[in-house]
Amino acid sequence: MGIKVYKPVTASQRFHQSQTWTSLTKDRPEKSLVKGSSFKAGRSASSGRITVRRKGGRHKRLYRMIDFHRSKYEVPAKVASIEYDPNRTSNIALLHYADGDKRYILATKGMKVGQEVLSGASISPQEGNHLLIKNIPLGTLVHNVELRPGNGGKLVRAAGGSAVLLAKDNKYATIRLSSGESRMILQSCYATVGVVSNADHMNSQLGKAGRARWLGRRPKVRGVAMNPVDHPHGGGEGKTSGGRHPVSPWGMPTKGYKTRKKRKTSSKYILRSGK
Repeated sequence: MGIKVYKPVTASQRFHQSQTWTSLTKDRPEKSLVKGSSFKAGRSASSGRITVRRKGGRHKRLYRMIDFHRSKYEVPAKVASIEYDPNRTSNIALLHYADGDKRYILATKGMKVGQEVLSGASISPQEGNHLLIKNIPLGTLVHNVELRPGNGGKLVRAAGGSAVLLAKDNKYATIRLSSGESRMILQSCYATVGVVSNADHMNSQLGKAGRARWLGRRPKVRGVAMNPVDHPHGGGEGKTSGGRHPVSPWGMPTKGYKTRKKRKTSSKYILRSGK
């Protein structure tokens, strides 16, 4: 899958770069694996008021039910199609299992129609297979990594993402994430071998504001362009730069301010921060 650059016949095409989607093999999802998804447009379910700014007005989309657990162990499955998913940056693959079941999974880089994939504790560590971390060789690139055994993949699910298995010691394994963070994971957790598909997603450019609106992104007004009554950065004679460290309209720091709560249960497993 590559990037298509347009000859700028219109102003919006001057900066537009889209993906060619040549690796997709089907343009309609499997009906039994989709459901309607409600979009709250950044509004609170209780009061209906906007609690997250700059959201709303996106195109309708169906949610594809992805199997992050890969819990059909030792049952061979063949890749029936590689499909687009509007709810995530990566492509998805439709699996047809030998027992007749159908499920969606995250497609790996280079996955082809007809390829056979497996899930199980001690299967071979081939690309697309889902197995225990303790049975994956060191240096292998993995994705869809579990944080707790049986909880389903939580880490490394975005397009082009991968983590490296660095070391194994006692019951823990050390992996390095794309952010640079190194953390310990129980070896009894599962992970999928390979890199997540659609790495070219990061190279695409929307090109115009309307395309952002289709994705549900509303306009963003700078605080320095507002009045003092609306934002702490507002007001001043002429154009100003805010006059203070960047904050939200409610005075909370927004750049360089750590908001992660240090939980004793999880922080102790992080060996090196992504910062």
